[in-house]
Formats: sequence, structure tokens, C-alpha cells
Amino acid sequence: MQEHQLVDQYKRHLNYLRISITDRCNLSCIYCNPRLPRQKLRHKDVLRYEEILRIARIGVSMGITKIRVTGGEPLARKGCCGFLENLATIDGLEDLSLTTNGVFLKQNIDRIASAGVKRLNISLDTLNPEKYQRITGHDVFKQVWEGIELALEHGFAPIKLNAVAISGINDDDLMQLAELSFKYPFHIRFIERMPIGKTSAQPANPLLVPDIIKKIQTLGNLIPIERDTIDGPAMRYRFKDAMGEIGFISPVSNHFCKGCNRLRLTADGHILTCLLSDVSEDIKTPLRLGLLDNDLKTVFLKAVARKPFQHPEKLTSCAQPEQMVSIGG
Repeated sequence: MQEHQLVDQYKRHLNYLRISITDRCNLSCIYCNPRLPRQKLRHKDVLRYEEILRIARIGVSMGITKIRVTGGEPLARKGCCGFLENLATIDGLEDLSLTTNGVFLKQNIDRIASAGVKRLNISLDTLNPEKYQRITGHDVFKQVWEGIELALEHGFAPIKLNAVAISGINDDDLMQLAELSFKYPFHIRFIERMPIGKTSAQPANPLLVPDIIKKIQTLGNLIPIERDTIDGPAMRYRFKDAMGEIGFISPVSNHFCKGCNRLRLTADGHILTCLLSDVSEDIKTPLRLGLLDNDLKTVFLKAVARKPFQHPEKLTSCAQPEQMVSIGG
């Protein structure tokens, strides 16, 4: 059992590492990767898979037990499935999951399953194909839904469907998404839209969790579900007789910073301590200079020591990524 060294000054045990393997995405979602000019990372600035694996092994040796692979869109990077296979072999890693937009699920589902990934998070903000195209910029809803159904057939569990609540766009779709929990064992996650970056559709009146609950509670009473030790920030519920469950993630209306157990590794090799902070430590440079594992452990510890208690109440231009796609969410 690995020694847990990743404890910040507020006594939070940081056992969860989100790894962004690319800043590229094949969709252009209005809240994440809007249709605006953006400087993408150069190939040489992106961590190589063997570098990410080394950093992940060091993190696990220090107490990381849960890793989620994100992007951009991780499956858009060549070799992602082989990387997942290698990542799953790290001794001491207890939980490996993947966040994806689902577009490339069909052609990769067998290798994702064989790699040892058990849990999937799939972005799905609406069941309306026309709205899906409006939100993402691409007419691929059918392809994504077929990938979700195939993932269900392959036994992935849980399959979490992440829906960002976008005022004036998918307000009327939230109930339909919630209804999926009666027919499928999906975990439907409703997420408040975070005011990050220069997006093309910043809402004047954002949909917050209390508003979302009002929109779906006509389906029945929401029964609280006891949280697991590996749970993220979602408040979990289910409807009576439903196969799946409902979750609410409230980064705007109800900060969950007090219990935050996350670190993030960006595609360009920085350990980021908070999604809404510019506090980070460069681990790529010392890694490429040939420093030893103990030196890289020091980078982890420096990051942990600088992790803020909570993110800023009001975001500034320097305290946030330019766009969500650049950090992996």
C-alpha cells in the first residue's frame, strides 16, 4: 500500500488525479471549446505518453488511487487506447475512468474495455439532434448515442451522462434526460455551467441546481443516495423504481472546495491545483531535464502546498483557463 504524502495544508487527502492528454477536440461546444480563434499547443509542448505514465506512477506512489483521463477529447489523440492499457497496469491504482464526448466510442469500445477502464463519463447535453448540433457544432448525435448503447452492452458501469445546463438552450431538455434514469442504469449528471473563458454564449441568468431540480421534480421525489468514498462532488439521488440515478454538480451555487481531493495534470505538463486558479507547478521541464523521481515528487509536494482552500468568488482573467477545453474540466 502506497504512502499517502499528498495532504494539503487544510488536511485534504488528494487522491484523485485528472490527466488531460490533449487540448484538441473534434467538437466545438459553446461552453467548452467555442468557435473562436485559439492557440493550440504545439506537438512538442504536449507530454508524451511515456512521460505521463511516469508522472502517474509517481503520483500513485504518493497516494493517488483514482485517475480520470480527459482532454480535450482523449480519443482524438492517436494511441489513447494503448496508453490506457499501460496506465491500468500501475500497481496501486484502484480506479481508472475516461471522460469522452462519445463520438469515437464505437470504433474504440473493445480496446477501452480490454484496457481495464470500467467507468465512462460521456458528455450529452440534450437528446434533441438539432440542439445537439447547435451546442457542439457537429451533427453527430446518432453516432454518440450508438456509442453509449454499445458501452452499455459492454458492461461499463457506471456510465455517467454529463449534461451542462445552458440557460435558453437546453432548459426544456433536462426532464427528458432525467427520464433516462428510469429506462437505463445511467447516472445522469446535471452540471452548472461555469463562467470560464471567452465562450460564445455566456448566459445572463445561469441555470443553477435549484432551478434544475424544479424542472425535473415532476417526475417524482428525489431520494438521496449515500455517497461512496471515491465519489466526486455530485449530490446523488434517484427516483423511486428508477434503474439509474440523478446527480447535481454545483460549482457556482454551492462550492464543494472544502472536500476537494483533486489535482490535475495538464496536457502541457503542469500540475494544476484548482480548476479556477492559475496556481500550478511545471513538472514537464524537470522531467525532460532528466531529474530523478524524488525530484519530481518534490514538484507534486510544491503543488499540494500551494493548493488554495477554495476558488475565487469572482473570476479574473488570470485566474481561469482561456477555454475549458484547454484544461480537461
